[in-house]
Amino acid sequence: MNRYDRKIWGLAACFAALAGYVDALGFLYLGGFFVSFMSGNSTRLAVGLSTHFSDATTAAGLIASFVVGVMLGSLCGRVVQRSRHSALMYLIAAMLVIAALLAIMGANWAAAAAMAMAMGAENALFERDGEVQIGLTYMTGTLVKFGQRLLSALMGGDRFGWLPYLMLWLGLVTGAVLGAASYQLVGHYAILAAAVAALLLAFRLHHRRVALAASMTGVGK
Repeated sequence: MNRYDRKIWGLAACFAALAGYVDALGFLYLGGFFVSFMSGNSTRLAVGLSTHFSDATTAAGLIASFVVGVMLGSLCGRVVQRSRHSALMYLIAAMLVIAALLAIMGANWAAAAAMAMAMGAENALFERDGEVQIGLTYMTGTLVKFGQRLLSALMGGDRFGWLPYLMLWLGLVTGAVLGAASYQLVGHYAILAAAVAALLLAFRLHHRRVALAASMTGVGK
């Protein structure tokens, strides 16, 4: 990721912020489950199998929804080659709109499943040759890379190689703070704000299609 220009880093941080926003909504909406952080749901699944089976069922459903979203995102990227990034964001926005409508109608778990699918699809934004180059909805690997690059900088290596990973983490945390605050103010209607943000990012990606595609060729090298 070090080969991205700063504008691409900024876009990636915005995507991470969207993931943090939606995950915070899901966490509060579901009372302790996640719609993007599947490591947490995997732990809830394991614990639930020993204590509360209903929790295990909930976690399993969210994990399955997330995986379906990953598959749909990858499929969208393969089918829509020329403008895959903006098409993916339109898909994510549509899923979030559906989630908001389901939440308004009181279909809580269906809404949560749609949110998890949207977050799964988001990970296809930085996919190349069938592999995700930048994880947008989980930060463990990002923090590992941040620590590694920071040590390298302190030992005389690339002075700013740690910066994109810090930006991603800060993006997710900032989005989560906004998501939690929005949920406290307007409840599940806050999901609509996430859908609007996804649409705005889709418009942005449409205008940056050529530059983003060129930058993606250097990812992972």
